[in-house]
Amino acid sequence: MAYRPTAKTEARRAATRAALLQAARQRVARGGFALLQVSAVAEEAGVATGTVYRHFDGKSQLAVEVFSAVSQGEVDAMARTLGTEGLAAALRSWCARAQAAPVLARALLSEPVGPEVEAARLRYRSSYAELLAAHLADEIAASRLPPQDARVAAAGIVGALGEVVLGPHGAPDPEHIVSFCLSAIGASP
Repeated sequence: MAYRPTAKTEARRAATRAALLQAARQRVARGGFALLQVSAVAEEAGVATGTVYRHFDGKSQLAVEVFSAVSQGEVDAMARTLGTEGLAAALRSWCARAQAAPVLARALLSEPVGPEVEAARLRYRSSYAELLAAHLADEIAASRLPPQDARVAAAGIVGALGEVVLGPHGAPDPEHIVSFCLSAIGASP
C-alpha cells in the first residue's frame, strides 16, 4: 500500500519548508544572495542539509522562491498603498522599505544573480510597471494627469526608484524621490 501523508505530516512538511524559506530570506537580507548557502540555511532552520533538497531542487530554486516571495510582498504592498493612499504614498513607502533594508533591496534589484533569479527579477519589474501603468492610466483617464503613455511613465518610475535608492547617491530623502517621479509625469507633489 502506498504511503499517504496525514494532515500532521503535511503540516510538519509545510512548517519545515516555511522555516527554510525564512532562514534563506534572513540570510539574503543580511548579505545578499552571495550569503545564500544551502548548508547554512539548513543550519539556521534547524534541519539537516539533505532536508533542503527534499523541499527545493537546489540552491537556484531556493533563491528564486525567496526572491519571488519577497518581491510579491513588495508588489502587494505597493498595490495596497496605491489603492488606498495614491501614488505619492506608494512611492514614499516603497522608498522607506528599501532604505530600511538596503542589503535586501540591493539583492532584489541589482545584485548579480544566476539566470533563474534574473528571469524572476525581470518578471517582477514588469509586475511593478504593469501595476503603476494601470494606476497612471486611470489617473490620465480621469484628467488628474496630463495625457501620456502610461506604460512608458510607469517603466520610468520603476527605473528611477531602483537607480536613486540603490545607486551611488547615498540615501536620498524619499520626499525628493517622490517629488521627482511626480514631476516627471506632470502630477502635483
